[in-house]
Amino acid sequence: MTQSTSEGKLAPPPADAAADLSAHPRFIHLRRTLSGLGVPGWIGLAIVLVWIAAAIAGPLAGDGASASTDNVQIFAGASAHHLLGTDYLGRDMLDRVMMGARYTVGLALIATLLASGVGTALALLAIVGGPKLDAVMSRTLDTLTAIPSKMFALIMVAAFGSSTVMLTATAAIIYLPGAYRIARSLAVNIHAMDYVAVARTRGEGTAYIMLQEILPNILSPMLADLGLRFVYVVLLLASLSFLGLGIQPPDADWGSLVRENLDGLAEGALAVIAPALAIASLTIAVNLVIDNLPGGARKASRDARRQAKLNEQFNASRRAQIAATTDGEAR
Repeated sequence: MTQSTSEGKLAPPPADAAADLSAHPRFIHLRRTLSGLGVPGWIGLAIVLVWIAAAIAGPLAGDGASASTDNVQIFAGASAHHLLGTDYLGRDMLDRVMMGARYTVGLALIATLLASGVGTALALLAIVGGPKLDAVMSRTLDTLTAIPSKMFALIMVAAFGSSTVMLTATAAIIYLPGAYRIARSLAVNIHAMDYVAVARTRGEGTAYIMLQEILPNILSPMLADLGLRFVYVVLLLASLSFLGLGIQPPDADWGSLVRENLDGLAEGALAVIAPALAIASLTIAVNLVIDNLPGGARKASRDARRQAKLNEQFNASRRAQIAATTDGEAR
């Protein structure tokens, strides 16, 4: 707590204020998480932070250079002026890769947060809201799951265009059912615990049970699943851009950088290899981080994923049996 001096100035806070802050449970949990990553986890985290920094700084630092063309320097090799060479228009590939990080990392992160956030919220509502609401939500999202992700993305892009908003929304919709199933599988077990029943007996409302009793206990495995889902979204957006259905010129993400330079692979291989390596390094780095999360977060997420898949297979088998029984009675 600050104190006044005789000159009317505020004295600095006590020396133990920083110690009190570092003793906060959130900081303790963060320290344990970071200290438990290990060397592979730290390497992955460093690579992820580098690409996040590139996504933020790329548009600020390299916009002019990445837009300037040079017909003499088309598919030039690496040099002091162009560390990653140039592309099919003579533009600096390092600037292009940094600019592409804005879309690859940014759109994938937004889509992943939307899919995991909305999916988790719907799962909590389904579990707390009762079996009828659970059945309606589960069957509705199962319908989305039945459509192949690439086919759904192609339909959405063909119908509504390939704007950044539409690409983000499409990726979020595709991976929302998966996040819902994982969160529901985790929440079912937590909802059956005694302390949740005690909270209901105390008269706690639905929102309290969702946010205070269930969510904190599924947060760690859901964060691990979020990282894995982020990798899926990156690969989906890159594949759409490679097919010419993603980010459109003059903007570019890493997938479109591979596509637009593919014709010059023989003479300017670095223009294709650089964005491809960027995609690979980001996805591998995220996997290194989530594989080394302490506390068994990845294992819990994997177990929940397996349980969700078993539940889906059981429900499909049950629906098939009901359909066969109904068909037999009709005959």
